[in-house]
Amino acid sequence: MIGLEQGKVLLSEYDPKWPIEFAKENKLITSAVGPVDILIEHVGSTAVSGLCAKPIIDILIGIPNFADGFSLVVSLEGIGYEFKGENGIASRHFFAKGLLRTHHIHMVEKNSTFWKEHVLFRDFLRNNDIDKQKYALLKKNLAQAYKSDRDGYTNAKADFIRSIIQKAQVFGG
Repeated sequence: MIGLEQGKVLLSEYDPKWPIEFAKENKLITSAVGPVDILIEHVGSTAVSGLCAKPIIDILIGIPNFADGFSLVVSLEGIGYEFKGENGIASRHFFAKGLLRTHHIHMVEKNSTFWKEHVLFRDFLRNNDIDKQKYALLKKNLAQAYKSDRDGYTNAKADFIRSIIQKAQVFGG
């Protein structure tokens, strides 16, 4: 199952249907936006087999430059996404789908730090079970402490995430 009330923190055990849901949404997005120069990746915890996660599929869309994202807003709204602007992160177009949030789109430049770090973090956790388990334990503890404070939950994970990105950069994922 996917979907979570906005602002809430509730983790689900890994669901093997999450990659299938991403693949369906990828196809829907690709059809909606037509033949444009984009890359689409499944990121976040739902993209890491065996990792608990908020049941929201995070989708990373890479575009050639930030301004290109504005031309895709109407197409994405047409398939149920709500455009939220940068939503607190500079140079990112953010979209959310559903009253119970089912999908988030983070649209950034393909070669941006945001793009590179999200893919690097995902790939590192996919290949490092010990760090994946440490992250799962941290997430479970923080989810208890920040049940109704998604920003607090996200901020409390930041140091761990940064440490994993640094480790991945040093050891090459």
